[in-house]
Amino acid sequence: MADEQLLHKIHGLGDLDLAALLCLVSREHCIISTEPGELDALTDELRLVASRTFNLQPAVVDCTPHTTLDDLAASILQQPLPFSPPTPKPPPSQSLSPAALAATPRSSSSASPLRHRRGTESSSYFHARHGSHGTTTGNAFTPTIGTTQPRIANVILARNLDRAPADVQVQCLELLRTRRILTRTSVQTAPRQFLFVAVLESSGSSGTGLVSHLNDFFYVSHWHDPEDGFVHLEEEGEEEYEGSIYRRDGGGGGGGETASLDSASSVVRRSLVEMPSPRTDRGGGGRSGTRNMQGDRLTDDDGSSSSVSTTTPVSISESDIATLAQLARRVRVDVEVLRYQMNVVSFMRTHRAVAPGGGAVTPLATKHFGQLVRCLAAAHGLAYAAPSLVALAARKVYPHRIRIVAPARERSVQWGSDLAAVEAVLEGAGPEDVIEDALAEVMAPL
Repeated sequence: MADEQLLHKIHGLGDLDLAALLCLVSREHCIISTEPGELDALTDELRLVASRTFNLQPAVVDCTPHTTLDDLAASILQQPLPFSPPTPKPPPSQSLSPAALAATPRSSSSASPLRHRRGTESSSYFHARHGSHGTTTGNAFTPTIGTTQPRIANVILARNLDRAPADVQVQCLELLRTRRILTRTSVQTAPRQFLFVAVLESSGSSGTGLVSHLNDFFYVSHWHDPEDGFVHLEEEGEEEYEGSIYRRDGGGGGGGETASLDSASSVVRRSLVEMPSPRTDRGGGGRSGTRNMQGDRLTDDDGSSSSVSTTTPVSISESDIATLAQLARRVRVDVEVLRYQMNVVSFMRTHRAVAPGGGAVTPLATKHFGQLVRCLAAAHGLAYAAPSLVALAARKVYPHRIRIVAPARERSVQWGSDLAAVEAVLEGAGPEDVIEDALAEVMAPL
């Protein structure tokens, strides 16, 4: 079971942060969609999720029907920070005084041109022999700035990936499978913390337009409702607004600072976590552990206050992800829960609204189904898999995989069913309806 501090941070995450966390724990990738008019805001929000919550480097790929493989490789590769060579120290002769230079023996000065010439010849021979790149200052070799190779970004946000050509989508599938990408000059390997997110436009009730194998390879799918807001974008806007007021009022004037604090105190920050106080009572005497937040001070039940900070930004480290991955592998799945999970899979596979042979309920999807159940249990601080987590996992694993069958190809039509009646039954049906039918018909274990 995870410690309380880690669980407290997980409970303070938003839906987008949590979706990224589950994928990083499982070392898988996801699809996130929203309304067409909010796609830019969703992309910016995911970029801030990667940099602020997980401290990872994001890269955005804008996909169009004209995107090429070279465009894809150039977008996901990030240039590292420029190399700053150390400042060479001056020769010892430059730091001597005129009197010391006059007292220098003539033999040393006469031999110095020969040593310098030999050093230059050996340095030139070394560069010609080994093909090193750089500049020579005396006998010192200084590497050229910018010779470090670029690397793949930690988080790749592929916007409108369903609009990209088939060869680009296949290249993305190869990147997800092998964690490598082949460019014209080299083979680039993905970093250890690697997440690929397909950012798509969707109404939330239809499947994606991705290549079938690539679509099936994605771990989960999540539809972000614009009414839920974009927490990180709102916080970034507040910080810029408060900073502009602070600079406008002279960098610390009383009026500007007060206005900034008043503006910040009227906002509920969803990505900030109220950390437990070290004075919380856990089973003995002393003060009660219930504390109310008032500004930046804590107030006990008896009315006394303390100036301990109550909110800190949520930050998930690499060690936290590794801890959750280890706990997920230790989650126990009872045979009754496993039978319930397989019954849900069987019901969805034989549902009359699911297109036969459409790759909806594949073996890979069943594997992802069980894997997500374990990850959700670890994120909830449970050492076992509960039936409610099975239902939650089904709603995230299968929506982007299920395809609704055309009325003319529905199974009962070939046995004499009326086509108009079948069309009336399938009218308005979506992947979510199939999943809800499966969860309603299959009895969950007690």
